[in-house]
Amino acid sequence: MIKQSPVQRVETLTKTEFLENYKHLEKPVVMEQLTENWPAREKWSIEYIKEIAGHKMVPLYDSKPSLDYRHQYDPASKMELKSYFEMLEQGENDLRLFFYNILAEVPELVKDFSYPEIGLSFFKKLPVLFAGGKGAKVQMHFDIDYADIFLCHFGGKKRVLLFPPEQSQFMYHVPFSFSSLFSVDYDKPDYEKYPALRHLDGQIAELNHGDVLYIPPGYWHYIVYDEIGLSMALRAFPRKPGHFYKMMKNLVFVRTFEGLMRKFVGQRWNDRNARLAVSRTNERVQ
Repeated sequence: MIKQSPVQRVETLTKTEFLENYKHLEKPVVMEQLTENWPAREKWSIEYIKEIAGHKMVPLYDSKPSLDYRHQYDPASKMELKSYFEMLEQGENDLRLFFYNILAEVPELVKDFSYPEIGLSFFKKLPVLFAGGKGAKVQMHFDIDYADIFLCHFGGKKRVLLFPPEQSQFMYHVPFSFSSLFSVDYDKPDYEKYPALRHLDGQIAELNHGDVLYIPPGYWHYIVYDEIGLSMALRAFPRKPGHFYKMMKNLVFVRTFEGLMRKFVGQRWNDRNARLAVSRTNERVQ
C-alpha cells in the first residue's frame, strides 16, 4: 500500500485551536462532535432525503474516464433521486450524486445544519451534497476552487485518502485537469508502471456518521464508500493571493481551454494528456 498515516481525530475545536493548529498549517483534521447539535445528525439518511427530495431529477456521474468529445464534467445519466437511492440499496456502486446544490434544489434541508463559527467565511450559497453506494470510488483529484472544505458525513462508513499539494509531482497529474491519471490504482499501486507512487506519503480519514473532515486548499483526495453514505461539503473560498490566483486560473482558463480541446480534438487530446502524465512524472523520479 501507499504510505499513509491516520488523520488526527478530535471531538471538537475552538476557533483559535482550529486556526492555529489546522487552518494556518493547512493540516487535515476529523472533528467528531461538530455536528452534535445539528438536526441533520439525527435526521439525514437515505430514507429521509428520499422523502424530502425523492421526486427531484438529479444528474449522476460514473467512475469511467471521459472519452472522445465528452466533457469531463458531463453527467453519465439523470433520474429521480428516489430511483437512484433505490438502486444504491440494490447494490449499485458506480453512479454517484456529485456537487448537488442543496440551497438551490432542496432548500428544506438548509434548516437541518448551521455554519460553524470557526474562523472561516463560508460561501453560504453553495452547500453541496454527494452520495454513493457501497464500493463506490471517486478518482484522485483536487478541488478546482482551492477552497477550505468541511466535508460533513452522514450514513455508512467512508474513507478519504489525502495528499498535500507539494506532493503533486508524484501524483501522475493529467495536464489541463484536476485529477490523477485514471488508470492509477491508489488501493493497489503498480510501482513498476508508476514508480513515483513510492514517494507518496498520505493521510487516511475514516469517516463515520456525523464526522466532519477538514480538507485544506489544494489537497488531493481519493474517496471510497465502504457503505452507502451521504456527505455535504461546506466551502470557504480562498483569501490567500496565491490560492485566489490558482482558483481564477482554473475556473477561467484551464477548465475552459480543456473543454474546447475535448470538443474540437476529442480522444487525441485525452490520449496526449495521459501520455504526458506518465512521462513527465516518471522523468521526475528517475
